[in-house]
Amino acid sequence: HNLPALWHGELPQPHVDGHKYDRGHAVVVSGGIAHTGAARLAARGALRAGAGLVTVASPADSLAVNAAHLTAIMLREIDGGEGLADLLEDRRLNAVVLGPGLGVGEETTELVAAALASAAGVVLDADALTSYAGAADPLFLLIRGRKAPVVLTPHDGEFARLFPDLGDHPSKLERAREAAKRSGAVVVLKGPDTVVAMPDGRASIADNAPPDLATAGSGDVLAGMIGGLLAQRAPAFEAASAGVWLHGAAGRKAGRGLISEDLPEALPAVWTDLAAYA
Repeated sequence: HNLPALWHGELPQPHVDGHKYDRGHAVVVSGGIAHTGAARLAARGALRAGAGLVTVASPADSLAVNAAHLTAIMLREIDGGEGLADLLEDRRLNAVVLGPGLGVGEETTELVAAALASAAGVVLDADALTSYAGAADPLFLLIRGRKAPVVLTPHDGEFARLFPDLGDHPSKLERAREAAKRSGAVVVLKGPDTVVAMPDGRASIADNAPPDLATAGSGDVLAGMIGGLLAQRAPAFEAASAGVWLHGAAGRKAGRGLISEDLPEALPAVWTDLAAYA
């Protein structure tokens, strides 16, 4: 079971003499001007998950709309995969989240390739997964060729696009384990019983997600939260498992009628409850 005892000891804890640079710097890549909200949701999730700094990397046409909505989160202009590669040459930017609102196609696969060529931990969600539908082997090759962790966060539909031959397997746990082994990534197969699986077979199953989490943008927040935990240098399995559990706990705190914007704002109360495990 995915419970705090599984991962809490591996999460970084705040220290009285610490500063924001100790807590990592997460980057979330924004889509075009009409598709910016998902990246901001992920960025807010990363910040509330404890990343010391968070930057939204934005194409030029989206800068103004992103700037109008961001305060504690920083903003940088990038131009495609080359621009992201240049940004990530600064190794202080040590986690990157791609997919929410990015669009499906070659521009997104170029961004993914740039992220995977960097030294940062990478979370791939949504359009970053669908852009490889039916042709995932090049993605898996890039993942297996790197040292830093990669976390894939598909729902059932996205999972079927990446792993079409696994869709009919009766065990969700074994589907996720086989997908992790094949891809070389940590696989977060989402749902009311989200499974986190490692290539070595380790896995966790969460049961604390309320049905209220089935709302637009909820998964974007989760991807950002996992990215924020990776930025703090939590190990990949523990970062993904903790992100899933915290996401469910935040959903319970927010309660019925929640919208995705509520989830990051519910996290401080969840962190306070978790202090009992310290």
